[in-house]
Amino acid sequence: MAAHPGYMGQKDDYLKRLRRIEGQARGLQRMVENEEYCIDILTQVSAMTKALQSVALGLLDEHMNHCLVEAAVAGGAEKDAKLKEASDAIARLVRS
Repeated sequence: MAAHPGYMGQKDDYLKRLRRIEGQARGLQRMVENEEYCIDILTQVSAMTKALQSVALGLLDEHMNHCLVEAAVAGGAEKDAKLKEASDAIARLVRS
């Protein structure tokens, strides 16, 4: 296993994006509390979903460029495990 996650160089960017998404979630709660128009809420849900997908794809890219490459160099069971892990993560993203 790597000494640190592959996204460490972008950690602050990811945290900033996740805080923005957290704010979007609070905004959605307020919209529902205020009984705003359904389509307006759905528009904001869509924006939040796209933001989360962007974070997920960025993390997947970081994982593949860091953890997966290191495992491929190491070879053997570690390579096989990391490939399966990445494949499973991609499958989860596609289903969501």
